Amino acid sequence: MSNVIESNLRQCEDLAIEGWVLLVGARPAATSLLRHESDAAARSNTPDLSSPQLNASHDHGAVPFEPDMRTASIDDGPRSEGRQPLGGWAKRLLDLMVASTALILAGPILVVIPLLIKATTGGPVLFVHQRIGFDGKAFDCYKFRTMVRNAEEVLEQHLSCNPQAAQEWAANQKLSCDPRILFFGRMLRKSSLDELPQLFNILRGDMSCVGPRPVVADELQRYGAASHEYLKTRPGLTGLWQINGRNTTEYSHRVLLDTQYVRTWSLRRDLSILMRTIPAMMKFDQTS
Repeated sequence: MSNVIESNLRQCEDLAIEGWVLLVGARPAATSLLRHESDAAARSNTPDLSSPQLNASHDHGAVPFEPDMRTASIDDGPRSEGRQPLGGWAKRLLDLMVASTALILAGPILVVIPLLIKATTGGPVLFVHQRIGFDGKAFDCYKFRTMVRNAEEVLEQHLSCNPQAAQEWAANQKLSCDPRILFFGRMLRKSSLDELPQLFNILRGDMSCVGPRPVVADELQRYGAASHEYLKTRPGLTGLWQINGRNTTEYSHRVLLDTQYVRTWSLRRDLSILMRTIPAMMKFDQTS
């Protein structure tokens, strides 16, 4: 029975890869090379699934992840010269295919949204924030602006006057009722359209289509010992967290999902996450 399931999964993966190759006009040889990379990565990244720390699911009753809470630093130890991000060039080729195709399809939206931001709020269209990427390298992460211009001041004042909000922020780095977010910005966040500019981050090589969400330097400390797993890959536009509850889950569960993704990576899993992302985006109750 397991052989039949594995055979069906292999056929689905082959069809998905061939579809992407044909869509962007890549050479036929790319198909066999992608399969080869996927198989090699799957073999080298297969973990001991008996470990309770890898028992992640959307079920909130899953075994909690308790990372070593020693302060993690992006400067711990020397960086590995020549080390490649998780998935190597096969994952990078998939990123270029998906991001370029998505930019073409989303072209009209990428024109309309900036016009609406200017018309409703004025000020800059993009919000540029420094995040931590592969191997601890900082990069400018792009988003459509969804907040007031003096967002940091508003947040500081709000947290100082609302102990409950301060506790929520400390636990999840997010607020269910965020005073910084504009009306139109809330609509962008609910639909995840505010993250569309990160497609350009993917083309630049700062991010990947699939991976852990990019974090700031201070936030990386919350990963504890698992920060080393985060630093092995490019941050993603989507990932296991987005399709498994997103903002309805605790931060420790997010760390668990990110760690599981890195340890069990395969090209097949990336394709599966990409296909499950759009239905997950429709669950507006799980977004901030």
